Amino acid sequence: MKGPAFILSHPQLGENIGAAARAMLNFGLTDLRLVKPRDGWPNRKAEAMAAGADEVLKSVRVFATTEEAVGDLGLVFATTGRDRLMSKRVATPDEAVAELAAELGQRHPCGILFGAERTGLTNEEIILVDAILTVPTNPDFSSLNLAQSVAVVAYEWWKGTHDKPEFKVPAKFRRAKAANKEDLIGFFEHIEAELDRTEFLFPADKRAAMVQNMRNMWQRAGLTYQEVQTLRGMVRALTGGKKRKKKDE
Repeated sequence: MKGPAFILSHPQLGENIGAAARAMLNFGLTDLRLVKPRDGWPNRKAEAMAAGADEVLKSVRVFATTEEAVGDLGLVFATTGRDRLMSKRVATPDEAVAELAAELGQRHPCGILFGAERTGLTNEEIILVDAILTVPTNPDFSSLNLAQSVAVVAYEWWKGTHDKPEFKVPAKFRRAKAANKEDLIGFFEHIEAELDRTEFLFPADKRAAMVQNMRNMWQRAGLTYQEVQTLRGMVRALTGGKKRKKKDE
């Protein structure tokens, strides 16, 4: 794995996709994923702006939803400068690079999520990630263009990892493989379906906020694959799942 995946959610301009691909290859990154690009894919304007970053463009993967795009990833950061009023850890680029490098050092796929040019990331997308990556900028003019944001983060990755000895994983980052987002989303939907059945997520106008709070809570737990499976087994047992027979029965 050469580096984290860069996921562009609902990008609008082909030029920005091409510029992002060029910046990624400048800094040794090749895993570019697109979520429902407005003008479709492939895109001639992206190809022109990429200026020869064919290695990135040829491997681009397109997804219908952000959930699918991050499904195979464990640790995921979201780039945003807006306060989402969520209980999400915020990391500087240096901190994020150290964590991402540690994950990759353990062969755990990870990624960075970027929002659309006009609207950025939705709250539903922010719920999917583990932490926020915020680039320090002028507080009076902090907004970065999508391609600029990709370039800055890609440079930080290169600066933090290039021409360095093989990354030694600090003890605080050493862990069993985290559950990927597909596993977590399956667990979220499982427990929420049972809570709907028992009318816990009530009243209806409060459901979205309750689900958001619960998903953020589970994300902060940093669950492993085995822990997710254990939790799903617990939910099944508590909701009338098959009971194990005793030996003397």
